[in-house]
Amino acid sequence: MTTKPAGTGDETASVTARLSATDRFLPVWIGAAMLLGLLLGRLVPGLDDALDAVKVGETSLPIALGLLLMMYPVLAKVRYNEIGLVTADKRMITASLLLNWIIGPAVMFALAWLLLYDQPEYRTGVILVGLARCIAMVLIWNDLACGDREMAAVLVALNAIFQVLTYAALGYFYLMVLPGWLGLPTTDLDVGMWSIAKTVLIFLGIPLLAGYLTRAVGERRRGRDWYESTVLPKIGPVALCGLLFTVVVLFALQGKTITGEPWNVARIALPLLVYFAIMWFGALAIARWLGLTYPRTAALAFSAASNDFELAIAVAIGVFGVTSGQALAGVVGPLIEVPVLVGLVYLALWLHRRWTWPTTTITTTTTTR
Repeated sequence: MTTKPAGTGDETASVTARLSATDRFLPVWIGAAMLLGLLLGRLVPGLDDALDAVKVGETSLPIALGLLLMMYPVLAKVRYNEIGLVTADKRMITASLLLNWIIGPAVMFALAWLLLYDQPEYRTGVILVGLARCIAMVLIWNDLACGDREMAAVLVALNAIFQVLTYAALGYFYLMVLPGWLGLPTTDLDVGMWSIAKTVLIFLGIPLLAGYLTRAVGERRRGRDWYESTVLPKIGPVALCGLLFTVVVLFALQGKTITGEPWNVARIALPLLVYFAIMWFGALAIARWLGLTYPRTAALAFSAASNDFELAIAVAIGVFGVTSGQALAGVVGPLIEVPVLVGLVYLALWLHRRWTWPTTTITTTTTTR
């Protein structure tokens, strides 16, 4: 069976109309946060040093706090007792693994060499971004696009595991082995498995545990209906606050670099823009070919097109230094990804009501979002 999500009546109302005013104007808030961060970085002497003085691993403490606040409410929304149902879709899991760990890194490698062939530092930084699969903000984009939360949580968990196990090895392959095979210059990458594992455990493990415990305790005491109608609306806005705070701090830390090198930022931005388009639309095409529902299509597309810029920045700074071109490329990642992914959220919502989507009988949650 298939159904058109658009139509008349409450059940078929526009998905965009069901978003809060805050979510509908998300591009405005993010744009303002980016501008505020850039201005603070340029106008307040010593602010970048103060923000970067205390770190969690290789990540600034304010950024770490913002990321934790951003992820906790989203993970508190996940219905963990239904995750076993969504993992039954082996086609979806296989498609996600191929997109994230085979196709994605290869696409970014090709774009980096095609468009930054004369800029080895930026090229390396862009490749590092391509290898860092998203474990954080994809949950925000998926949620805003009315995607399948449980499936998104599973895909994030898989990305986290594969990131710990394969990031260093993939970095060695794409910076040392593959360029050598192709007769291209190579770049050394010295990054330990524990440093990657620690980043994943902090930025995914802590909010995951907090979100799980919040739902488990809330449902045990008052039931699911009370939890989802009373608790979630109260903690939901924390995610947006965490996102905006993270954007402000991140751009304040690198404000001088970004505004002082606009042409270099544009050069770095080009392969990233092409990459996001290829991955999102490619995942959309694969999902349509597989006959996935809209919620699962959104989860697949946003998990494929998003990147873990926190890890890429941490690795670039730890290996090449805070003032390196590799670090600048990592910072440009969120500069491009945030507005582009926000735009893709709105595109996904438009496609939700314009296209015909398959239905499913696996769980009702995948047909009502």
